[in-house]
Amino acid sequence: QVQLVESGGGLVQAGGSLRLSCAASGLTFSNYAMGWFRQAPGKEREFVAAISRLAVSTSYAESVKGRFTISRDNAKNTVYLQMNTLRPEDTAVYSCAVASTYSSRNYLPTAYDYWGQGTQVAVSS
Repeated sequence: QVQLVESGGGLVQAGGSLRLSCAASGLTFSNYAMGWFRQAPGKEREFVAAISRLAVSTSYAESVKGRFTISRDNAKNTVYLQMNTLRPEDTAVYSCAVASTYSSRNYLPTAYDYWGQGTQVAVSS
């Protein structure tokens, strides 16, 4: 079965950086688009970034554009989220997800078929 395991979360001061990883198994990783979402307490799940299967295309939420970078290593079945210049409002549980295609709908949670459990990111002011 498909498994997604996130890592790299933690507590960081505002202005700091973190790099999240999501290791996938149970699928031919290079056949799928990948996305990162986040959910803060009391808020809905929010799109962060997406990447096409061969990393030709990427997309970002406006709130993270210029600060976060999504990338992937298909040889390692892993997608990354480099987060720089972190802000307290970036505090959330970050989850990766698998989509069968990369499209203009990749900002929607319903475009994704499998989800990881998430990793907590906390940014202190």
